[in-house]
Amino acid sequence: MLFNELELNQHLLHALKEAGYTKATPIQEEAIPHLMNNKDLLGCAQTGTGKTAAFALPILQNIMEEKTIGKGAIKALILAPTRELAIQIGDSFQTYAKYLPLNIQVIFGGVSQNPQTAVLKRGTDILIATPGRLLDLIKQGFVKLNQVDFFVLDEADMMLDMGMLRDVRHIIRELPKKRQSMFFSATMPNEIEKLAGTILSNPVKVVVNPVSSTVEVIQQSVYRVAKTEKTNLLIYLLKNKQVERSLVFSRTKHGANKIVKKLLQAGFSAEAIHGNKSQNARQQALENFKTMKTSVLVATDIAARGIDVPELSQVIQFDLPEVPETYIHRIGRTGRAGLGGKAISFCDETESDLLRDIEKLSKRKVPVIKDHPYLLKEDTQSPTQQARKAVATRNNGTRAKSKQVRRGGQKSAQRPRVQTKNT
Repeated sequence: MLFNELELNQHLLHALKEAGYTKATPIQEEAIPHLMNNKDLLGCAQTGTGKTAAFALPILQNIMEEKTIGKGAIKALILAPTRELAIQIGDSFQTYAKYLPLNIQVIFGGVSQNPQTAVLKRGTDILIATPGRLLDLIKQGFVKLNQVDFFVLDEADMMLDMGMLRDVRHIIRELPKKRQSMFFSATMPNEIEKLAGTILSNPVKVVVNPVSSTVEVIQQSVYRVAKTEKTNLLIYLLKNKQVERSLVFSRTKHGANKIVKKLLQAGFSAEAIHGNKSQNARQQALENFKTMKTSVLVATDIAARGIDVPELSQVIQFDLPEVPETYIHRIGRTGRAGLGGKAISFCDETESDLLRDIEKLSKRKVPVIKDHPYLLKEDTQSPTQQARKAVATRNNGTRAKSKQVRRGGQKSAQRPRVQTKNT
């Protein structure tokens, strides 16, 4: 469906066309009509599906139709878990509202609040914020939410992971009862479903299947490699594949730092982004990656959720995720807006079960690439050699078990001596 079929006003359509957007994504096509009719919405969708425009466009249209702008009061509040995601949402709103007389502001922690409070005093129509900083400013009296008509909670499951739900509940208590609410989460654990129940009133539910929408356009492959050779394989691929930028996923913060250290030693420009980095350091690393000052960004899952880098063509999973859905979220950093991309995964001798879980979720086998110098030793053996090894392993296990049983029997036959003492 084209955007001009969604009854959006001409100013929004003009801005969308200038930005190169003419066709709505599935979540936009389904959500926008409901939101323009003032329905509450529960959206299960990951970043990269177009969900920001799905809530931003109807909010902008509805605010303009209310004709209450320019009076200083906040009319729309969007909560996001990280500074990076808040900035990204703010940029999207600015793009869509290019020809609208609206004041849009973004506030977040990790920086001085003085410039932010100065802007808020001048009046704001749409506020995008992280929960911690917003709650601080509410308590200090800089922010009033009593006239909010539209409320969005974005990436709710990430807020749960980061321990933000207590702050979110405090903020919700400051909102008017009569409002339109939108709730988005990539996954729906029990605690998130309960929270959605307290926020939404008879919501429309929109679910975008990340497996079908993301996997189809991405060229996936897996490299079987020993755990100790992963860094060497990464360096080998980065040197031999002509790719301008690569996003590398590490399961841990410590692991991300180690990968960056090795890449720098190998002559690559690389930075890490994870929860132990300051807000400023994370934002600078992301900006350097977007502007190609660095060619490799190494990230943990939580830090990467808000990353949106246009035309990112390659994602490398240094470690396979323990939750298969996370694999879909990771590879969704490439192949954005239906464009193609490559997703490379490393699988060591301890990760075969994780790979099977991923293939079960996506209902397809990920092709194994064997043409590289760090192939896992067992994969270099012929099928006959592998079969012989499997039989030998089973036989060794059986013999060991038999010996253990015999030893156990001998022990049970020897009755322990009982010593008695005169009392």
